[in-house]
Amino acid sequence: MASREENSAHHEHIVAVCGSYEFGCCVGYSSPTQSAIREDLNLTLAQFAMFGSILTFGAMIGAITIGPITDFIGRKGALRFSSIVCVAGWLAIYFSEGAVVLDIGRMAKGYGMGAFSYVVPVFVAEIAPKHLRGTLTALNQLMIVAGVSVSFIIGVVVSWRTLALIGLVPCAVTIFGLFFIPESPRWLAKTGNQKDFEDALQKLRGRDADISKEAEEIQDYIATLDRLPKAKLLDLFERRYSRSLIISVGLMICQQLGGINGVCFYVSNILEQAGRFVTVFFIPKSREVDVELLLGKCVLTFSVLCSC
Repeated sequence: MASREENSAHHEHIVAVCGSYEFGCCVGYSSPTQSAIREDLNLTLAQFAMFGSILTFGAMIGAITIGPITDFIGRKGALRFSSIVCVAGWLAIYFSEGAVVLDIGRMAKGYGMGAFSYVVPVFVAEIAPKHLRGTLTALNQLMIVAGVSVSFIIGVVVSWRTLALIGLVPCAVTIFGLFFIPESPRWLAKTGNQKDFEDALQKLRGRDADISKEAEEIQDYIATLDRLPKAKLLDLFERRYSRSLIISVGLMICQQLGGINGVCFYVSNILEQAGRFVTVFFIPKSREVDVELLLGKCVLTFSVLCSC
């Protein structure tokens, strides 16, 4: 039974985590293209800094607004919507001839990226079998760093416009793949679509799988949620939640203060300076390596090892 469930759910998860891979592509795009974009479009350092950082503003808007959208149009609808926004962003960057269109495209990508950061883990967790839920949800983070790493590596050998077109590939896989996978059974149960709920769960678990127990558990869970009082944002600030809120938000703040996003956005320039130091003091001229290409390979390798 477990083997059948794993096989039946694989292609659904592959389609879903393409959104996570797209997230990584958005983060890793600006670093290998920095010199080429500034040269081709005559951008100042300040203009390129705006291009790099505006991604995070779009991501904040996307993360805040995608929750109600996901509940309204469903998990598949939210994934498709996020992919379309990213496609618009990539195309704006590809056709851009100046800083304004370039920034609009980057912000659109940021919105899609922020939306993916919410809807992908939710969708994967809701369609995964119980015994595989943790493993398959971890795949989300692995695909993010894979997207970053591959962007670093490919960006060394292709132009910035070509790299923008390559960024369309995971979006296309997501958009077209969603036509062949079912909606989240939990969302269907929550919206009262009983027939579609059972059909989606059966398709996910396999034609011959017995879904009666899982279907009952999902319906009991939805019924329990409906009986609970509706939570409000201000409820988070009650005294009984203060300890948990401070710890969780504090961990997120500390993670962001590490500056990893800034490093990813401008790592080409950072490592160029570091590479000069390493080359001068430690590496003979005949054995110089492209530090960004090396970083991409290292990030991907260690991410795979840490995810195992």
